[in-house]
Amino acid sequence: MANIKATNIRKGQVLVFDGELFVVTDYEHRKPGKGPAFNQVVCKHYRTGTQKRMKLSSDDVVNQAYLESKDCTYSFPEGDRFVFMDSNSYEQYYLDAGLVGDQMKFVKDNQSVVITFFEGNPITLILPNAVILEVAEAEISAKGDTVTNDKKGAVCQTGLEVRVPAYIVAGEIIKVNTETGEFLGRAKKDEA
Repeated sequence: MANIKATNIRKGQVLVFDGELFVVTDYEHRKPGKGPAFNQVVCKHYRTGTQKRMKLSSDDVVNQAYLESKDCTYSFPEGDRFVFMDSNSYEQYYLDAGLVGDQMKFVKDNQSVVITFFEGNPITLILPNAVILEVAEAEISAKGDTVTNDKKGAVCQTGLEVRVPAYIVAGEIIKVNTETGEFLGRAKKDEA
């Protein structure tokens, strides 16, 4: 196990608390008006899915689990799990929706992802910083709305809801930040 500072914690990392593994599902650095800054970390137990919330100071050190990573391809959902196939051995792995459900909104069918394993068991997936998705639905903008910076709602092919500029229409290919879920810009069809 490696020791890391609380300021280096990121989504998707696997931490060890009291000998149990927890996957980081949310992380935020907060600076209240009064008192010292702290790191708000939300984790889920990798087996039970129970949530754990912690306030860690910048000086706190946590244990990060030693993990193995494999290149896999997303195949299909099966009940409350998602099925992935190892790109080399073609072995299938199952990840629970309780752990990776939020991340799956960024994953298309047959998309390559990296799955993290602990002692031979798949526990989480690592997404790239940004993904290319097709807009399935977009709110209709009034004529002339493209001049303002107002954003409208759109739904991508994976079900991800994102705020986009008024000029984006259904069928367009966009780039989305996987950490924040924010629209980054248009993309080309060949990037998808």
